[in-house]
Amino acid sequence: MSRKKCLAVFASGTGSNFEAIVTACEQGKIPAETVALVCDKPSARVVERASRHGVKSFTFDPKSFASKVEMETVIADFLDENGVDLVCLAGYMRIISDTLLSRYDGKIINIHPSLLPAFPGARAVEQAMEYGVKVFGVTIHYVDRTVDGGRIIAQRAVPYEGNDIDELFGLIHAVEHELYPETIARLLSV
Repeated sequence: MSRKKCLAVFASGTGSNFEAIVTACEQGKIPAETVALVCDKPSARVVERASRHGVKSFTFDPKSFASKVEMETVIADFLDENGVDLVCLAGYMRIISDTLLSRYDGKIINIHPSLLPAFPGARAVEQAMEYGVKVFGVTIHYVDRTVDGGRIIAQRAVPYEGNDIDELFGLIHAVEHELYPETIARLLSV
């Protein structure tokens, strides 16, 4: 019998997508176990969520490292030590560089709150609203050396014609919490 696949989630904030992934693993909807959280903000709410689920956390202050290469080497070593098969970025607000990409090439995915290639980078939802789009969305893609430019794995539209940014974020998060676990499960089942 083969071992269960191991996931690491990288997050920087509240961790609602982390929670959706961990819960889906616990319920058997994702054929894997979430074994690690990587968080660049030690006081972020996601750290408490990880503790509640018994997920090992690696938290750090990026300024404590001499370089990004050093920081990502330590992170990659942590991933290796925990047997991580797939890295899922979920609100991790740092650009992944060659150090981590070279060790986990093709094994890092990200979720983004727009229908890429439209509105890459930070503030995607706000930019889309300012532009006046009527269909927002969520994209899951492989991470490569571009910002939100990796090969698209899945997308789902979120129609919205209002002007309440909080309401829109709520709709987008609801889609994220369904689409990300579904996509991870599909990737691991191939």
